Amino acid sequence: MSEEDSQEPESELTEEQKTEIAKWFLLNSPSGEIQYVAKDIRSVLMDENVYNMAVSEAFPLYNKTHMISLEMPNRSGAVIVTSFGELNDNEYLDPRTAQVAKVNHIKQACTDVRPATDEELPSFYIEQFRCALDSELIKYVSEAYPKGACSVYCTNGKDAEPGSNFELTVVISAARHSPQNFCNGFWRSVWNIDFKDDTQLVELSGKIQVGAHYFEEGNVQLDANHECIDTTIFQSPEDSALSIANMIRHHETEYMASLEVSYSNLPDTTFKDLRRKLPVTRTLFPWNNTLQISLNREITKELGLGK
Repeated sequence: MSEEDSQEPESELTEEQKTEIAKWFLLNSPSGEIQYVAKDIRSVLMDENVYNMAVSEAFPLYNKTHMISLEMPNRSGAVIVTSFGELNDNEYLDPRTAQVAKVNHIKQACTDVRPATDEELPSFYIEQFRCALDSELIKYVSEAYPKGACSVYCTNGKDAEPGSNFELTVVISAARHSPQNFCNGFWRSVWNIDFKDDTQLVELSGKIQVGAHYFEEGNVQLDANHECIDTTIFQSPEDSALSIANMIRHHETEYMASLEVSYSNLPDTTFKDLRRKLPVTRTLFPWNNTLQISLNREITKELGLGK
C-alpha cells in the first residue's frame, strides 16, 4: 500500500466550525466593509443555513463595536448603535431625542422608532448634566468631525438626586468611507465621566481608536489605540459641561496631532524598516522622493494629511 493510500481523508468542517470561521472574517472586516465581506462569504459557503447563523451573530457585535450611526425613519435625528444605549437585542436609546430606535442589524438600518418610557430615561437632576454636556459636544464634534456623531448616556446612578454620585459616558463616532477610492477610515472615542459629589471632583477616562484601510494595489491598515485620564472640579451642569468638553477637545486634538507627526515620519522610519537596504534588483529605493510612490501619495490625499 502506498503512502498516499494510507493517509486518511481530511474530515469536512462541521456547521459550527464553518459558522465560527465566517464570524471571524465578518467581525474583523474593516470599517464600512462588512457588507462586502458578507457577500463574498455567502458565495464561498454556498450554505444559506451557515451563512444566516454567522451574520445573525456577527452583525450586532460588529455594529456595536464600530458604533455605527443610523438615521431614524421619522427624520428626527440619528441613533448610535452602542452597548451604552442598548435596551435589548435590537432596540437602542437615543438620549438626545428621548426615543428608542428599532434596528435591523444585518441591513444596518433603523426600521422603527418609539418614545422612551420614564424608566428608560434618567432623573431630572441627571438630565440637566447630560443635556448640558450633549450641547457642548455637538459644537465640538460638528467642528472636528464633519461626518461624526456623538451621544451622552447615563451609565450609572440613573435615578440619582442632588448629593449622589453618578456616571455619564460620552460616545463619539466618525467614519469616512470611500470604497470607490479604495480607502475607508474611522475615529471612535469613549469617555467615562465619574461625577463624585462626596469629593466634589469629576474624573475622566477616555479610550480612543483610530483605523484606516487602504487597498489599492495593496492592503494597508492602520489600527491605533490611546487612553488618557483627567480631572476637574464638580460644578454646575453648564460649567461642568464646558470644562469636560474642553478637556475632551484637548486630549483628542493632541492625539490627532501626534498621529499626523508619526505619519509624516513614515518614509524615514517605518517604510525603511519594512524594506531591505538594497533589494534583489540591486536598485536603491528613492527615499529622497517617496511621494512618487503612489501608496504614500494616495493615503496622504485620502486622509487629508500632510497639508
